[in-house]
Amino acid sequence: MSFSSLPNALSILRIILTVPVVMALLNHQYFLAMVLFFIAGVTDALDGWIAKRYSFQSRLGSILDPMADKLLLVSSFVALYVIGLLPLWLLVLVFLRDFMIVSGTVGRFIGSGTSKNDLLSPSKLSKINTVLQIALVLFLVMVQIYPVSTQYSTVFFIIIATSTVLSGADYMWIWVEQVILQEKKNPQ
Repeated sequence: MSFSSLPNALSILRIILTVPVVMALLNHQYFLAMVLFFIAGVTDALDGWIAKRYSFQSRLGSILDPMADKLLLVSSFVALYVIGLLPLWLLVLVFLRDFMIVSGTVGRFIGSGTSKNDLLSPSKLSKINTVLQIALVLFLVMVQIYPVSTQYSTVFFIIIATSTVLSGADYMWIWVEQVILQEKKNPQ
């Protein structure tokens, strides 16, 4: 493996870590889940940093990275819901936003005649939302080890819901701008 493929290898590692993270959550092995999820979160930060720092960005990486994030986070959220740590309304909200983004991105990429070399890039709000979602998973697991007031969980849920809605709206706005720009370039 060459150093240039390290970012993609880190994304693949994050995908692989999804299974043991979910199993640890479902088995109430919170310390193990926290350690594995933290490692997965570090791989998320590292793969992007290495790719940008050393100009290793690739189309495959631009697809693998967000796919790994969504797989890890949605799977973790489902497990947290199953064990009673995450409310259903937040799980549904996160799932709907991710479904909308994946559907819209695939639709825009397939239907817009983009080059095979074009990279998918997340919005800044989406990056913030991902960091907040990672923090929520770590928080919910940590409070199982070191209990704190449930008020903090409610506040965190509201913050995540807000960032999820804002991020989804941001993507919709970006897509509308792209359609308007495309229409201006190619009036019919």
